[in-house]
Amino acid sequence: MPITKTVEPTMYNDANLKEAVLEELAWEPSVTAAHIGVAARDGVVMLTGHVHSFVEKHAAECAVRRLKGVKAVAEDIEVRLPGDIRHDDGDIAQAALSKLAWNSSVPRDAIKIVVDKGWVTLTGDVEWHFQCDAVMQDVRTLWGVLGVTNDIRIKPNVNTAILSGDITRALHRAWNDPRSIKVTADGGKVKLTGTVHSWSDRMLAATTAWAAPGATAVENDLIIV
Repeated sequence: MPITKTVEPTMYNDANLKEAVLEELAWEPSVTAAHIGVAARDGVVMLTGHVHSFVEKHAAECAVRRLKGVKAVAEDIEVRLPGDIRHDDGDIAQAALSKLAWNSSVPRDAIKIVVDKGWVTLTGDVEWHFQCDAVMQDVRTLWGVLGVTNDIRIKPNVNTAILSGDITRALHRAWNDPRSIKVTADGGKVKLTGTVHSWSDRMLAATTAWAAPGATAVENDLIIV
């Protein structure tokens, strides 16, 4: 029977937020929601259960974060590979290296990969955050990956005053009223404080900050109101 996506309620208590999350997980085609448990309290959504791949785990979290009323997500989903999937750590490492070699967004030979019982650790240095994202997108889709530790560093090369001003101007271009967001920078480390109206706005602000030349870390302390 096809799934019908209903209109989300305008007022969010714990019960209807949980219902909205369950509907969104069922609606998301890349997620098999049957084995995912959901609880909600004061805008914080807790996810438990298991899925068949790391990319599915990531998709479930992304699906929940895009909902109105969600202020934070506590995710404790376990990756349980299907019984017919058999890849040892060497296979996973080789597949990851091969995939990164074909990705034009990833600097050649910049990333080192260590795999331990299906858990991948990434290290290395890149110039931009989008390059780090490209590595993560490649690795999380591989069969056999149970989790990823991202220790990739972005090379610092920044004037703090210019960085803060650049991000502030970029936020002005993206928001009608950006006065609710304050940007501070210490070296390449950026901190966002203030308020936004949705999780998508919160993530957009962080994405905007990451796009600034020289940003090596973004601490997103924006509060959803």
